[in-house]
Amino acid sequence: MMAADQMTANVSEVFCSVQGEGPYVGSRQAFVRFTGCNLDCSYCDTSVGSSNICRFEKVPGSGVFKLVENPLSAEDIGKMAGSYGKIHSVSLTGGEPLMHADFICQLDIASPLYLESNMTLPHMAKKIRDKLSYVAGDIKLLPSSPVDDVDQHFDRTIECFRTLKTTKDRECFCKVVVTKDTDADDVEGMIGAIAGYVSCVVLQPVSQKELLPAPGYLIGLQERLLDQVDTKIIPQTHRIWGCL
Repeated sequence: MMAADQMTANVSEVFCSVQGEGPYVGSRQAFVRFTGCNLDCSYCDTSVGSSNICRFEKVPGSGVFKLVENPLSAEDIGKMAGSYGKIHSVSLTGGEPLMHADFICQLDIASPLYLESNMTLPHMAKKIRDKLSYVAGDIKLLPSSPVDDVDQHFDRTIECFRTLKTTKDRECFCKVVVTKDTDADDVEGMIGAIAGYVSCVVLQPVSQKELLPAPGYLIGLQERLLDQVDTKIIPQTHRIWGCL
């Protein structure tokens, strides 16, 4: 029986695959995909709606899922994510996992925790910063969700990177999804504000072909950013070979 003070969360999927984005491409991870997001980005490729069922892939790469009823306890997630054996880390993804910071505080998982976040909830980031070994933080330059104040949106992003910055115990890097409409000056300005908090910046060309920026634009943007911080261009690789 679940303890009265134990929190629960709705999780859409738990599975084992390899990281498809950023500097840890190819690393074997357990993925815990939370539901819900505080933004609504036009290029998002993930369903973030709430679900009564969590899909649990017991055998990595099998495509066979056990259906588990939501909500789940931290103990439930620990057992699922801990069942995969040799993994680099456990990716907390979504949706926006920082919306579930109180739940994440209860996780007891032996493997390092790897947060994938839109970096707009700094008050929640403070709750879990000491539990994280890796932070893959996005910069959302053009939030398509209605926001009360764009300056506040960027201030929250900067504060989140400051809160989750690279330390001797934690690596934080930044990812920017780049479309044909991305403004290079906006990118350079934001990177300048967080360059001291991150190990590197990853420019990720958007997956939708109709929104892809020209290769020359990406190379030029990289050159500009290299004056401030190590900058890499890395597309989504998991789409190439069809893995989760």
